[in-house]
Amino acid sequence: MMSQQTQLAEVFETTFGVAPTVNIQAPGRVNLIGEHTDYNDGFVFPAAINFGTWIAATPRQDRVIDVVALDYDGERVRFSLDDIAHVDTATWSNYVRGVCKVLLELFPDLNGANLAVTGNVPQGAGLSSSASFEVALVKMFEALYNLNITGVKAALLGQKAENTFVGCSCGIMDQLISAMGKQGQAMLLDCRTLDFEHTPLPDSHVILIVNSNVKRGLVDSEYNVRREQCEEAAKIMGVTALRDADLALLALHKQAMTDPVYRRARHIITENQRTVSMFNALNAGRIAEVSELMAQSHVSMRDDFEITVPPIDYLVEIIDEVVGVEGGVRMTGGGFGGCVVALTPNSHVSEIMTAVEERYHARTGYQPTFYTCSAEQGAFA
Repeated sequence: MMSQQTQLAEVFETTFGVAPTVNIQAPGRVNLIGEHTDYNDGFVFPAAINFGTWIAATPRQDRVIDVVALDYDGERVRFSLDDIAHVDTATWSNYVRGVCKVLLELFPDLNGANLAVTGNVPQGAGLSSSASFEVALVKMFEALYNLNITGVKAALLGQKAENTFVGCSCGIMDQLISAMGKQGQAMLLDCRTLDFEHTPLPDSHVILIVNSNVKRGLVDSEYNVRREQCEEAAKIMGVTALRDADLALLALHKQAMTDPVYRRARHIITENQRTVSMFNALNAGRIAEVSELMAQSHVSMRDDFEITVPPIDYLVEIIDEVVGVEGGVRMTGGGFGGCVVALTPNSHVSEIMTAVEERYHARTGYQPTFYTCSAEQGAFA
């Protein structure tokens, strides 16, 4: 089977008549623990994964962007850097337009590019195909024109493009891990300061992602509700963000909160603690503690933050029965569907897949999809 890069190079040459001068790859990501903590100035713990976006490109002498998308039947879009507008057709191109727009604020004399793009991050699974695309685009321009852009700056540019141009209110985690991930390691990221440090994942384990294939229908509206509830709790406690609160402070103000607001705050406060604890546990090789922390995280998302759904809970239950204290499993992502993530010994992968295939569809009616992942290098790392 032809590799993504080989196919991309062939399409590029066919389209533009020359070989690409740069070939860029930026990974997607999975978050191992730390859910909904990012917009509360808290901690997250993602890893870059072996699914991503590839771009082949050459520079141009003018201000035209000419882009062909392999994953959209070779759809081709051309626009000028002097006239960047949001479009309702070929909506994938809004990511290209948005990244160009934020780059022009820093580099107003930027020239155009010919580019071909493809990706294999599963769409709609919550593994961040959009951030991977944005970071790859910034890296492409950096490589074509020798721009002075750090990985953190690239992440901020990608986030800004998504927030201000595409129109999605994402945090910084997705872009930062795509830019600065390290092979074989996970990243503890402080979403307030953007400080981060890595810790090795055990060689004996893999990251297994199982897509429940429950469509994440409520995620946008409920995400906004959760965000408002977190802000309300922080305001009641007199802190800038829930990052600054602890369980003692929360207990003091419990009477002033509705029960849902109290439980939302309890999830964020305890999830921040779990995220830092998981980094420390992995650093010390304490896998049984990792198992317990991931289990607690899932229960907290289910009961306090109320973002899981029964098929997801059942997937976690099946996998936990196989893995036990030798690894961990929890829902990952925004919630209301999507994926679960397991850190599991290599030796358990086939057993997990068999157990899920035998039981999950029979109970839920959904067919699962499996992705066996390794932690990979970021585009700017």
